[in-house]
Amino acid sequence: MRVLLRMLELGAWKPHPDDRPLLWRGRFRRWQAQIPENRKTLQEFRRMPERGTVLAALGDVIESRRGGSVEKSYTSRLLAGGPEAVGRKVTEEAGELVAAATGETDERVVAETADLLYHTLVLLASRGLTLSEVEGELARRFGVSGIEEKASRGATTNGGTS
Repeated sequence: MRVLLRMLELGAWKPHPDDRPLLWRGRFRRWQAQIPENRKTLQEFRRMPERGTVLAALGDVIESRRGGSVEKSYTSRLLAGGPEAVGRKVTEEAGELVAAATGETDERVVAETADLLYHTLVLLASRGLTLSEVEGELARRFGVSGIEEKASRGATTNGGTS
């Protein structure tokens, strides 16, 4: 029942268009599942982390793929390539995000952002770093003007454009 309530909360279950939701003897009737396309089974949906914990959970999954089969896991293949290979993929995904942001739908922008975040987490893992270290740095900068923060770092990169 908890899973069903969570699915209702996230909008993954919708009432059948010809009926209103009915609760009868503890069972929902005439409901249709609308599990997102990337979630193939209810079991996979149950494992979906709460909002706000998705990136941390993804970081854990990425770390668990270290040393795994490069034939079976894309993440393992990326990690085996090291920071240089993952860095090329991050650069590619960043370009795709910018292209989407300047001329495609909001859905494409969200999808490309997800790709970039995933590959960024893999890059961090390839260096032995974690999302919590990035969160710590962001927390340190919180409440500080971006201009002041950049000045405190001294010399800039990319000819002063970073």
